[in-house]
Amino acid sequence: MSNEMKYPVITIGREYCAYGRTVASKLAERLGIKYYDKDFVNKIVAESGFSEDVVWEEHEAMSGATKFLEDMLSATALYTSSYDKIYEAQKQVVRDLAKQPCIIVGRCANSILSEAGVDSFNVYLYADIKYRKVRCAELNPELEENQLEKYIRKVDNDRAIFYKRYAGSDVYDPHNYNICLDVGTLGIENTVETILALVTGNK
Repeated sequence: MSNEMKYPVITIGREYCAYGRTVASKLAERLGIKYYDKDFVNKIVAESGFSEDVVWEEHEAMSGATKFLEDMLSATALYTSSYDKIYEAQKQVVRDLAKQPCIIVGRCANSILSEAGVDSFNVYLYADIKYRKVRCAELNPELEENQLEKYIRKVDNDRAIFYKRYAGSDVYDPHNYNICLDVGTLGIENTVETILALVTGNK
């Protein structure tokens, strides 16, 4: 590692289009460690036995309607949720990854590591909707301008429902993190520098 880290494992929670992956990538490069985001899926596929399509569809999102159906069906002894199985696989993958210095984006990693007694530095990234709409348009060119905010709100809501079900708390609760940063105000580079200073002790 290029810097000595006080916290070998960093988790990054984020609002949709708050540049979580970008910040993680830059941090990983500066620290000389790996980061995991979308490449998480292949590891969960191997651990869970589900197809890649199913894991992609269910990996970090749960709509209100889906949660209602899951809650109704969970009262049936013979019912086993694919969400539950995928999450259990995800927990194992997170714990395995945390055996080495790394950065993990999303996936309830802060909660999973806390439950496992693994020390980590937990970051939450957010930004105002205007800032995030620009990023959303870049990532989803098929969306019209008037669809962007609705899409962002839906992804945020589905992630929040998923986090509440499996982490047992509100994804927006600042007590779940060591620091919450407004990427829209700070900018990506200043956000990276702030996290670096905190995890290495270098100002």
